[in-house]
Amino acid sequence: MTRPALPLRTALAQGPVALDGGLSNQLEAQGCDLSDELWSARLLADGPGQIEEAHAAYVRAGARALITSSYQASFEGFARRGVGRREAEGLFRRSVELARSASGDEPVWVAASVGPYGAVLADGSEYRGRYGLSVPELERFHRPRVAALVEAEPDVLALETVPDVTEAEALLRAVEGCGVPVWLSYTVEGGRTRAGQPLEEAFALAAGNDQVVAVGVNCCDAAEVDAAVRAAVDGAGKPAVVYPNSGEGWDARARAWRGAATFDPARVAGWTARGARLVGGCCRVGPARIAALAKGLA
Repeated sequence: MTRPALPLRTALAQGPVALDGGLSNQLEAQGCDLSDELWSARLLADGPGQIEEAHAAYVRAGARALITSSYQASFEGFARRGVGRREAEGLFRRSVELARSASGDEPVWVAASVGPYGAVLADGSEYRGRYGLSVPELERFHRPRVAALVEAEPDVLALETVPDVTEAEALLRAVEGCGVPVWLSYTVEGGRTRAGQPLEEAFALAAGNDQVVAVGVNCCDAAEVDAAVRAAVDGAGKPAVVYPNSGEGWDARARAWRGAATFDPARVAGWTARGARLVGGCCRVGPARIAALAKGLA
């Protein structure tokens, strides 16, 4: 459980850092059933060893930053499974501890995942946004999750798969003053947020915010990344974080992936040339692709 010698912000100023890939697809490859509405967060209680094993697969592949299994975790979701608040707090902390433990002797940054409100609904609405909730309402939802994760002392909070500017604003309010740096990552389509806002507007939200170490995109088609990196660097004046999907589209109704894969580790050089400094994969990008990506970064 070796912690990196440098803060992540300092490391990004020196060069690119390889992120991990999709946690859910690696868990499924290990034989785990993720059909529950808690998705991978269920295994925090029912199979923590599987989560640690999945993290370790990415460390072996060359990832030097791991994203925790807390993306779909919430006090409300745990409560529906009969998990009380104190036990739920422990599960949030466990998500960070498992990633830390999986790193072994490698110096790996641990990013505690703070997924969007829509992920907790488990109905695909994180790919639409615009839930009809105000910024203060969304902030109240996220703040307890943030507090529980901060208790475990991650290196950074990953505010990820954010579908719209309203939720991004709420998340940035929720983390303010928590003492942990963050990255802000939108899910996008057609050069806009999933809710349809211009990326320039979305990334400008983080400009001048010293708590934010990187901005960018994840859980999107790799074809979106080039333009998104330019918009992120120009709009926020910060390094970019990018971790797209393998390329297939998620059919929420059928709960299945459709289409062909487009993720190509050979594209990484172009992304880093434009200012990407945290680079990895999201859904269905496994250890083999991350190994190729990490080799390219090195």
